[in-house]
Amino acid sequence: MPADTQLDNLDEFAEKYAAERDAADESHARRLRDAAIEKLMPLADRLARRYRHGSQPADDVTQVARLGLVKAVERYDPGRGSFTAYAISVITGEIKRHFRDNGWNVHVPRRLQELALAVNRARQDLAAELGRWPTEREMAERCGVGLQDVRDALVSGAGYRAVSLSRPVGEGTGEFVDLFGEPDSAMETVPDRLSLAGLLGRMPARERHILALRFHGNKTQQEIGEELGISQMHVSRLLSRALGWLREAMLTDGVPPWPGETDEDERLTVVPELRSAGRTRVRVIGEIDRDTAPRLRTGVQPVLTRVGPGETVTLDLTRVPLLDAAGVAALLALHRLARGRQVRLTIAGAQPFVRRVAEIAGLMPPRVTPG
Repeated sequence: MPADTQLDNLDEFAEKYAAERDAADESHARRLRDAAIEKLMPLADRLARRYRHGSQPADDVTQVARLGLVKAVERYDPGRGSFTAYAISVITGEIKRHFRDNGWNVHVPRRLQELALAVNRARQDLAAELGRWPTEREMAERCGVGLQDVRDALVSGAGYRAVSLSRPVGEGTGEFVDLFGEPDSAMETVPDRLSLAGLLGRMPARERHILALRFHGNKTQQEIGEELGISQMHVSRLLSRALGWLREAMLTDGVPPWPGETDEDERLTVVPELRSAGRTRVRVIGEIDRDTAPRLRTGVQPVLTRVGPGETVTLDLTRVPLLDAAGVAALLALHRLARGRQVRLTIAGAQPFVRRVAEIAGLMPPRVTPG
């Protein structure tokens, strides 16, 4: 074999090597192979230098190219054609496979890697032909793939080379990481928000409504009182009770009982006032809700059973600031009891908020507006 490393005719050299290899024994064939690889090494190095500006170190690419040369020499069969074309194909394939497997900073499936390279080539070619950047549909037609495939390839292509967060930006000392937003402190409050949502669902509708008006509607206690038909002091007391219960529930593992049933200030008082001429007046003082509705029934039922048929019992609700669904149910039950005993049960002195609820429930006739 010639001693120079610049081979004028690789195909002639390879055919001579193959003939000597086939005629030699195993040990001599190995020596012939090693000598051929050493002589052909400049070919692998020249091909490797084509990729010296790639993302992989030049030494690594050179090693891969030389391994490709070894495969080409070992597998070469003169009956299949030119050695030069075969060796270039094998070495180039090994280099490209190395870039495909190791050049991507983010793991991407091989199909998308190849498609991303094809789409990038199509984009460069179309840009040169059209004088502008091509659309996704134009690239899909050039590559013979679907529009979604092109979009996936463009997204995958972004994973080829990562950008260092420490890369300088601008003219000062700023870094790329400075362009990102700060941690979202609201994420730390998610467990508390979920717990609070569950507790609000267990709270009476009245207090939940007041909390919404105060903290979501940004209304003052006076405005809330005017809307509900209660005093500002009453709103303050309800807010304090609700917030205290929420605070205790958030700071303990269990859910404490709702304090409404034991709040002395919220107890309902029923004061019967017997009068003559078949009329009896019953003063009701306090809120009529789910906590106090049983007290209303037990306070008014004895009056209805004591009066005779045809008489009238009037419930004075002047000092009742709230009437909820449980209170409406209690009043309807008292009306049924009164009808069964042929007693007329009426309501008087209802505040605006209570009157609206009573009218909707059919406990009072609608107020007629002069027209």
